[in-house]
Amino acid sequence: MNVRTDMPISFPGLFPDWSFNPSRVAIDVGNGIYWYGIIICAGLILAVLFCAWRAKDYGLTGDNVYDMIIWQIPLCILGSRIYYVVFYLDLYRNGDGSLNWGKIAAIWDGGLAIYGTVIMSCIVLWIFCKRKKIPFGAFADLGCMGLLIGQSVGRWGNFMNREAFGGETTVPWRMRLWTSATEYIEVHPTFFYESLWNLIGLLLIVLLIARARTFDGENTCFYFIWYGIGRAWIEGMRTDSLYFFNAQLFGQPVRVSQVLSLVLAAAAFVVLVVNKRRHPHGREALYVTRKAAMEAVSPQEEQEAAEHEP
Repeated sequence: MNVRTDMPISFPGLFPDWSFNPSRVAIDVGNGIYWYGIIICAGLILAVLFCAWRAKDYGLTGDNVYDMIIWQIPLCILGSRIYYVVFYLDLYRNGDGSLNWGKIAAIWDGGLAIYGTVIMSCIVLWIFCKRKKIPFGAFADLGCMGLLIGQSVGRWGNFMNREAFGGETTVPWRMRLWTSATEYIEVHPTFFYESLWNLIGLLLIVLLIARARTFDGENTCFYFIWYGIGRAWIEGMRTDSLYFFNAQLFGQPVRVSQVLSLVLAAAAFVVLVVNKRRHPHGREALYVTRKAAMEAVSPQEEQEAAEHEP
């Protein structure tokens, strides 16, 4: 028995008499079907359905979303695994220092990183948009809302695994985890912080940012700023961070996600300011506006325009 993952979870500051003791395995078949995987899949399905529903607002179609996700799913899992393995490489070495490829491939033993998913999703989307001749910014503005949905839902898989929590605390919403049969720790539920942060970010995009868009990529800039700031803050609380090899700053190990979050947030802010100055108001620069204008031209008008061309 693994004490931390097989003992109850409770929130003594909020619900003194309540505890929850979920099994990580939902269906005990083969290596097991874990709640983590089921919750991740649920987040993915919700994200795809939402993006397909909102696709027309960005000049896209539901088929565009479904075609793209076929490539995204396997490649994003691969990207998430590669990102994790690179920064925990010593865990995947044999005694002689060589890489244990079997252990690297054993994704069912855990070891995924959300930033690997984000990076790979951007790469796949860029290639897809190039091939389909769709503006990357327009599709990214749609896709970033799906990312927020997936991230918000997916963090509850960490709850089922008793992972992605923070340091010890006495705040009223602290989470109690058992480290032995008689000892426990009370920690920040950082999985919940990030889930809530992402949900708020999604609502801000849907209700405010998307309605005021003046250029393709504006939602995406806000996503990287919002998620970057939140992740940098929350990552500082966590006890299971990925570290940037042996690098240190002010005597402390450098957390990969904190550095990457701040860099991406700063870069996104610069892109946002530059493009807002180029397109201060109006929606004429948006792909959905230009596409609607082209589709509004009648065949007769197209023929007349062609006849007048030199």
